[in-house]
Amino acid sequence: MKTIRIANGQGFWGDSLEAPIQLVERGPIDYLTLDYLAEITMSIMQKQRARDPRAGYARDFVPVIERILPACVVHNIKVVANAGGVNPQACSAAVAEVARKLGLSGKVKIGIVAGDDIMSRLDGLMARGIELKNMETGEPLAAIRERVQSANVYFGAAPIAEALSQGAQIIITGRCTDTGLTLGPLLHEFNWARDDWDRLAAGTIAGHIIECGAQCTGGNCQVDWRTIPNYWDIGYPIVEAREDGAFSVTKHTGTGGRVTVAGITEQLMYEMGDPREYITPDCVADFTTVHLAQGAPDVVHVSGIKGKPATEFYKVSISYSSGYKAVGALIYSWPDAYEKAKAADAILRQRLEALGLKFDEMLSQFVGANALHGAMVGEPSPELAEVLLRVGVRSHDKAMIERFAKELAPLALNGPPTVTGFISGRPKAEEIVAYWPALMPKSAVAPQVEIMAV
Repeated sequence: MKTIRIANGQGFWGDSLEAPIQLVERGPIDYLTLDYLAEITMSIMQKQRARDPRAGYARDFVPVIERILPACVVHNIKVVANAGGVNPQACSAAVAEVARKLGLSGKVKIGIVAGDDIMSRLDGLMARGIELKNMETGEPLAAIRERVQSANVYFGAAPIAEALSQGAQIIITGRCTDTGLTLGPLLHEFNWARDDWDRLAAGTIAGHIIECGAQCTGGNCQVDWRTIPNYWDIGYPIVEAREDGAFSVTKHTGTGGRVTVAGITEQLMYEMGDPREYITPDCVADFTTVHLAQGAPDVVHVSGIKGKPATEFYKVSISYSSGYKAVGALIYSWPDAYEKAKAADAILRQRLEALGLKFDEMLSQFVGANALHGAMVGEPSPELAEVLLRVGVRSHDKAMIERFAKELAPLALNGPPTVTGFISGRPKAEEIVAYWPALMPKSAVAPQVEIMAV
């Protein structure tokens, strides 16, 4: 039975730049996926494009392609990445320039998947009665329309498969589902019917397992983390998928990390809501049907997956401005580090109150003194060697935030003793970008697939 090897070399924008190179050079693969996008990433890219029409994509992707493209051409490895962000055309142009520089003109086709950016269409959609209600609160988008910064539809695997069928070797998308990066090649290679819900669910879950990169090969793993070998050279995941929908998860031989049932189980729980209904544009996957079995070392077999029909909606990721924040920190040392930090926090709060500064929210944390778990673990030891006081404030009044930023530093001289570090200098007012999840009918938008010959 035909088997396809799909590897994922990026779990987020900022992941290891060496991972894609490792996957291409240290063993055979058919596809390399690279996942760069998160909800907040889209608004960052939108701001970048507003300043420079050539920006708005994951720039890390271009030097990675420069390093791996010759080997990909020789070994016929296809690359699927959502590095396009809010400007897949500019990203594709940069990649095409790299290909020409490497002397690969005429040997590479780039597939561009666009159409997900509906920022310019919001008013028209709302006028048609598509309210883009917040999925959590039920509010219509009109409530925050003037503060919207980005709006992108999550497309699925179908346009990726279409680009592959047109001969593209590098697929660059805007916003698409993380799982679609893996399912798209499977649709193309195995020609699965678009209503074969069980196989589509299997491909979706395969994508979910590897979408966070080395998080499923021992990274960020709670189970037996002390015994994970060679974190410094951790192997990134590879799915070996079969036409019948069963697949295995593994990594290149000789790399660090570990692939186990326990580790794969942890990754399956990532971002999980109702495990019976994991909704994507392509299908609804039932995670309760997943069967895991340890095979050889660093091989986990996955089978038994069931799926349900896709819904009539796309999910839309919308970001909007929601005021300002500032965060500052001071380090207090032994003796009485925790007591000093608490006293400094009280002084700061009294000072702000005297100045008439009232914030939408103010949060103080005592890092090193159970900041993560708080009262659950009781009072910290008075013998703590050091405690970091971190204070954050939030308000829609930027001037108020800027005034707070000027009140933390003086504590170094006019508060409790032994301040040993003023972290990152005076705090700066930063815009808060909030997330607005919504749904829209699939009939109201369509992906756009374009093939660029280099």
